[in-house]
Amino acid sequence: MSYRGKFKPRNISKYKGDYTAITYRSSWELKFMNYLDKNPDILRWSSEEIVIPYRSPIDGKRHRYFPDFWIKVQKANGTIEESLIEIKPKSQCSPPRGAPPKDGRKRRRFIREVKTWGRNEAKWKAAKSYCDDKNWKWTILTEDNLTKY
Repeated sequence: MSYRGKFKPRNISKYKGDYTAITYRSSWELKFMNYLDKNPDILRWSSEEIVIPYRSPIDGKRHRYFPDFWIKVQKANGTIEESLIEIKPKSQCSPPRGAPPKDGRKRRRFIREVKTWGRNEAKWKAAKSYCDDKNWKWTILTEDNLTKY
């Protein structure tokens, strides 16, 4: 089974953006999209519709970051809250540990993980700042906290 594909919402009016172009890139994203589409407390949502500029520490250039989700939710107390949400494996949410291995294949993997962490950290700092400016919440969901969705 492929964990990439197009998502077809049942509640089209809840989606902010082009509902015919919603793409999921993991089973976790698909599960979360179903949750957003079905949950009556979610007033509006979008996937990869917001663009946040950031500077990559890897090449020093400006890039564009598309957070996985924007949601507008009505809380139990009646307040409205907006959030940006990124879904990532827990393994990509902290820097790699230790020194680079001497073995060629392991060393290349370690360097790739360091670069991924550097890019992710830069993206997430930019997203946090973006959210702070709008009085939104910024959240990273991993396999550990996706179970409630």
